[in-house]
Amino acid sequence: MPVWNAPTRDTRFMINELIDLQSYAHLPGFASVSTDLTDAVIEEAGRFVGEVVAPLNQVGDREGCTRHADGSVTTPTGFKDAYRQYVEGGWPTLSAPEQFGGQGLPHAISFVLEEYMGSANQAFAMYPGLANGAISSILVKGSPDQQAKYLPKMVSGEWLGTMNLTEPHCGTDLGLIRTRAEPQADGSYAITGTKIFISAGDNDLTENIIHLVLAKTPGAPESSKGISLFIVPKVLVNDDGSLGDRNAVSVGSIEHKMGIHGNATCVMNYDGAKGWLVGEENKGLAAMFIMMNAARLGVGIQGLGQAEAAYQNGLAYALERRQGRALTGPAEPQQKADPLIVHPDVRRMLMDAKTFIGGMRALCTWGALQVDLAHAAETEEERQAADDLIGLLTPVIKGYGTDMGYKVATDMQQVWGGHGYIIENGMDQFVRDARIAMIYEGANGVQAMDLAGRKLAMNGGRAIQRLFALIDAECAAAGDDPVATLVAEKLARVNGELKASVMWFMQNAMTNPNNLGAGAYPFMTLTGIASTGLMWLRMAKVAAAALAKGTDEVPFYEAKLACARHWAARFAPQAGALRREIEAGADTIMALSPEAFAA
Repeated sequence: MPVWNAPTRDTRFMINELIDLQSYAHLPGFASVSTDLTDAVIEEAGRFVGEVVAPLNQVGDREGCTRHADGSVTTPTGFKDAYRQYVEGGWPTLSAPEQFGGQGLPHAISFVLEEYMGSANQAFAMYPGLANGAISSILVKGSPDQQAKYLPKMVSGEWLGTMNLTEPHCGTDLGLIRTRAEPQADGSYAITGTKIFISAGDNDLTENIIHLVLAKTPGAPESSKGISLFIVPKVLVNDDGSLGDRNAVSVGSIEHKMGIHGNATCVMNYDGAKGWLVGEENKGLAAMFIMMNAARLGVGIQGLGQAEAAYQNGLAYALERRQGRALTGPAEPQQKADPLIVHPDVRRMLMDAKTFIGGMRALCTWGALQVDLAHAAETEEERQAADDLIGLLTPVIKGYGTDMGYKVATDMQQVWGGHGYIIENGMDQFVRDARIAMIYEGANGVQAMDLAGRKLAMNGGRAIQRLFALIDAECAAAGDDPVATLVAEKLARVNGELKASVMWFMQNAMTNPNNLGAGAYPFMTLTGIASTGLMWLRMAKVAAAALAKGTDEVPFYEAKLACARHWAARFAPQAGALRREIEAGADTIMALSPEAFAA
């Protein structure tokens, strides 16, 4: 039986020591933040998820969801009761606006819950996760009437939400969608079409689901400039807020998937279903991107979560499983063999995992803070800087975070050896569940192109220049601690490789756009190494200061310094190779004709 324990001590380090959330109490939305509050939320979230959600992970994987003859869907045993407890505990409301029944807490706090939920049971976490994205879109683009009608019960968790983009013939290229929206005399639209891969498309957790659906109105451009966004409730909502008739939307089937079996991934059929336009006609893609960006950050957190869960189980096995002897001589001569953790190659996988997890948790926590500062910081310049940085790093958190999350899951399965391939031990589920995170909400190649092809050039390169300057400034101010000095030295070199790669794109992508496409993925990875390196520089400084001041948690802070050194020794050197890969250009990638690939 796999284990899962909430990493509450590390979370408290991130919230209270690394970003010092309490220091922002003078800003709107932060006034109620205190160490007592954050610690209480962290500990209670860990308890709730550990006791209620985590035990259902293998249950959901084994049972999956069931579509019945009437088109309804039931979730695995225990999911409905767990969701009831989730709602009764007020967990959906953490960072939602107070005007719609939320608690209005900073996103850094709600991201803690997202990580724990996705780590303990990714399939279950996706149900409220999709609703959070739908709430974000309606908050920004919905009319006051739409907000009043739908948001209170979505915020409370009484209703869930989805996003409906993909169709059988198109995925990322949304300009090809065929779903149509015909205007009706009452101001609504009749939505007709089929959507696929709709996570949480139907379930028995709530009495209503608010679908956000992309469709095209009559005469709209056939490109992505002709897309509109519509609210299409599963059950129609009367003017007084009560539920009315069932809408003409149904589940055609549930996809049979490699993983996340506990989440109902549905084919959705819209047969003249009633829908209402969100925002302006033909401006639906911009509205949906609000939801997609929120979801992409959430998926990056899923990568972190799966890595954490797999790491806990890989570590537990390495500590107890005995195999062979340490290369330097028996570590435990009284035993017939030493534990796996004495072997350098096992240590390599564990240290890579622990270092990635720490760096990514810090990056996600700091990124959540930027989400809030983009709205709440004191000056326009500060708000712009926060918005630039989180916009730039969203595809990195999603892409690099899920690439590495999957790598950690497979490495931890490797630690188990042959036993990791046996289903009863649960390591295969971490690998299978982690794999989807690299694909959905925009495959990681799309994230790389969003970063290199779109985000770099926005506003004259303002965001990437901010990141360069931030890293340079913090490297220069590393202080005297030897570990922080080491990390700063290595990070400055990584930043140099990052700058050189951007310059190479500027010089070579205009004449041959394929050079940008060929280098986008290694550039995303390089940016991930740089941004987590910045986090390790900060963590090294905090840990060194805590040890110098005196603490009764010496092993905790010494482990931080050890991981910071590991980043400098094992992660930072990858930057040079990634730059050379970028500068190799597209020649070899594009050399073969399509026919020659089969030769």
